[in-house]
Amino acid sequence: MDLAEKMIKLSGFVPYEQIDIKVIGLRPGEKLFEELLNDKAKTLQTHHKKIMRAKDQVLCMEEVNDFVIDIAAAAEQQNNTLVVKKLKELIPEFLSQNSIYEELDKDVKIRT
Repeated sequence: MDLAEKMIKLSGFVPYEQIDIKVIGLRPGEKLFEELLNDKAKTLQTHHKKIMRAKDQVLCMEEVNDFVIDIAAAAEQQNNTLVVKKLKELIPEFLSQNSIYEELDKDVKIRT
């Protein structure tokens, strides 16, 4: 809200009098924050106290290749739900926000 009010004032208008501000929620695909690490990633110290390194889980190329083949096949069939489901299997930390695919979040199997 502060940003909206400042932008209106900088434009020479009065918030809520000349221009109303409405909170309408997230749009499809919009996120409030960005995840930088997955759930299994570990952070390691560096020479600077505010800079960390991530040590992440590594997938073998065969496993990645299988996912790519499955996703490409689903895309070729124009099966959007299966494409998203496969992407969620590959990246289980990704959760849909304000999306028609939110229901698939419940079915995600975490890789070990």
